[in-house]
Amino acid sequence: MKGKFITIEGIDGSGKSTVIKYINNYLGKLGYDIILTREPGGTEISENIREIIVNKKIDIKTEALLFAASRREHVVNKIIPALKNNKIIISDRFLDSSIAYQVYGRGLKKEDILYINNFAIEGLTPDFTIYLDVDIDVASSRLRNRLVNNVLDNENKKFYNNVKKGYVELLKKYNNRICVVDANKDQECVKEIVIKKIQEKFKEWQIN
Repeated sequence: MKGKFITIEGIDGSGKSTVIKYINNYLGKLGYDIILTREPGGTEISENIREIIVNKKIDIKTEALLFAASRREHVVNKIIPALKNNKIIISDRFLDSSIAYQVYGRGLKKEDILYINNFAIEGLTPDFTIYLDVDIDVASSRLRNRLVNNVLDNENKKFYNNVKKGYVELLKKYNNRICVVDANKDQECVKEIVIKKIQEKFKEWQIN
């Protein structure tokens, strides 16, 4: 079996962390070799960069460059080695997030974000992406219940409206790769839908 790269996307408060843990437990019980990871983060250096990004209010271009640097470390030192060893990688975010957040949310030029990130990832793309689509008010309510919030969690409604527009554009462009799941539904229902989508994809990939 060849390694597979699955990403979970969505705005903050969409339920990504909960869904990812459930996927890991479900597939792990079935004997699949799973690696969970996240962005920014995933390796020691990338996690150090993450600490700056999520805890400091920094210039938006500096933020974009730090995301790309973290992603480069992540790709080279975790994702590619895992794929070569035929692992199934499940990542909380990847390049789609940079397009949605840095371009549509922050208002940076798309060509600039693509340039620095394409330099970082050298053509690597996910095999499958699940986008958890949630209403902003629902997401905001969930974020208010978190014990600890980071800089991105505290952005305003206009910011997240723009981020969602970014994801909509990505869905139009990559509808063969990105699958949408309604994350406003009950948590257990969302988990079941996500697992069904992954099962369908495994069948397509002929992974037993």
